[in-house]
Amino acid sequence: MLFRDFSIYLQKIEAVSSRLSITAILADLFKELSADTQAKSEIVLATYLMQGSLVPSYLSLEFQMSEKMLIKTLARVQAKNSNAMPVSVDNLFAQVDENLFGDFATLENNLTADYKKMGDIGELFEKILTQAKISEKLTEQLSVEQVHHFLSELASISGTGSQDKKMELLVDLLQKLDPLSAKYISRIILSKMRLGFSTMTLIDALSFVKNDNKNDSANLEKAFFKKADLGKLAMAYLLEHRELSSEELLKTYQVELGVPVLPVLCQRLNSAHEIIEKMGEVMAEPKYDGLRVQIHINKEKFADNGLQYKAFTRNLDDVTHMFPELAEVVEALDVKNCILDTEAVGIDKKTGCFLLFQETIQRKRKHGISDKAAEVPICFYAFDVILLDGKVLIEDELLFRKQKLNEILQDSAFIKKTEYLLINDPAKLKDFHEEQLRLGLEGAVMKQKNSKYVAGRKSWRWVKIKEEEGSQGKLSDTIDCLMLGYYVGKGKRQAFGIGALLLGVLDKDDDDNLVVRSLSKLGTGLTDDQFREVKNLADQHLSKNNQKPTIYDVDKNLAPDFWLEPSIVLEVAADEISKSPIHSAGVALRFPRLVKIRSDKSFENATTVEELASIHIAA
Repeated sequence: MLFRDFSIYLQKIEAVSSRLSITAILADLFKELSADTQAKSEIVLATYLMQGSLVPSYLSLEFQMSEKMLIKTLARVQAKNSNAMPVSVDNLFAQVDENLFGDFATLENNLTADYKKMGDIGELFEKILTQAKISEKLTEQLSVEQVHHFLSELASISGTGSQDKKMELLVDLLQKLDPLSAKYISRIILSKMRLGFSTMTLIDALSFVKNDNKNDSANLEKAFFKKADLGKLAMAYLLEHRELSSEELLKTYQVELGVPVLPVLCQRLNSAHEIIEKMGEVMAEPKYDGLRVQIHINKEKFADNGLQYKAFTRNLDDVTHMFPELAEVVEALDVKNCILDTEAVGIDKKTGCFLLFQETIQRKRKHGISDKAAEVPICFYAFDVILLDGKVLIEDELLFRKQKLNEILQDSAFIKKTEYLLINDPAKLKDFHEEQLRLGLEGAVMKQKNSKYVAGRKSWRWVKIKEEEGSQGKLSDTIDCLMLGYYVGKGKRQAFGIGALLLGVLDKDDDDNLVVRSLSKLGTGLTDDQFREVKNLADQHLSKNNQKPTIYDVDKNLAPDFWLEPSIVLEVAADEISKSPIHSAGVALRFPRLVKIRSDKSFENATTVEELASIHIAA
């Protein structure tokens, strides 16, 4: 497929807001991509590109190009297309000596001003290339695969002078592109596609290719849970195993070492008595206040990184390089290969006690890793094994998986087995929960001992209670809210540029599509530093042209000054949930207060309206 044709599909998606319309366009795109059975790789690459990446979400490959660099690149294009270009330079896209142009700074300033007005780097690229009439000089069109190769080369440039080299290479690419293609190339570089579809929309689109409906979506979602790579799933479903039904595909599409499995998440229940009543005998474990990390071990080393380990967060971020301790973890495991589910917890060097989440999360960084590792040592608490020596264990019972974990893991300073008790007495479960709180942990996690490893919050396999029973006037649990936007505020807060936040929770509409309902405003309980931190984070996720995202259901009287794309999750505590005539969740929070920014969670992991019903004022 030509990248120009690919861009036309993206333009069609951007022009509509209905999820059903987006799904239909994506299905048409997948149909065309899968029509050429000889170009299997193209459907994989296109799936990544439409999500604003060169690789699946669990791999780290960043362009390291800022908006400022992209604007500078456009200024070079304008300068080379200017009448001021010296006669001796006959190539429109030859390297520019910016000192030859006295008004080069003016070009940059004008482009920066245009960008601020537009609010979209893609529209700026399209405008400038249209003015430069570059498409009139094109003699050939690039394919999706050729553009992907070009961009991969761009992303791989590093070292001294890399910024100039990146800009030169991008200018070279621009001479081969039409303005519409340039629009989406620039967005891909910044990972800001602004197309308004989710992972589930892409999965639905795959089902529509074969069925013209969502009949296969449930099985495709289960397949994605096993191997969180939409490119691989698209190729398997539409090309490699196109003759198989989705049920048959689900059996053959299996967990793969080096590709993250979507994690099991906890439901909420309110008390030990309710848990035992609903679940019977449970496996009770401490709930550590750390960073969820899935560890992949391969004693024969992974080909792409040359290491014996990989690590992923619950958001599927590759954090391998952030944990040099993993080399020691490998030594503690008697395996050829395995996948472990763990919680990484920071340890106080002086006392040996657990550190708070805010301190542990400091290890999630790109620079100064060795220094921070020395400052904040980590211990991984392993509580599950998903794959062992090539055998997938997700269909095995939890108690069996625990036995296997005990067989392969020797406790060390860097990794330990998570202890558990089998409990069927509510009084004993309550005592266990409160003991974890006294130890400085988040409480307890209760699991069905015969449960399979099923991603997400499916049924009552895993359950948590986090707050101490008997906390008068406070909700029985915190709420993971999505930040929908913010209000500028008045008085002192005008100095921060933010005065209050609009929060929401997840829900489904009548057609089972994802929607975000407003729940509360939050404007008190934040320190000055927290206001600044939230403002800086929010401004990285502003919506295009300050438009409300289509999945948000918010009363017009609650419209914030600035809308955000769905991205930021905030853990919020409150004293009460009350009925609300204005918030679309149907309820609102009384006296909400920020607990922490949940940078370890994607917006799909926010609390749902259904889950809100299980949260109440602690007895």
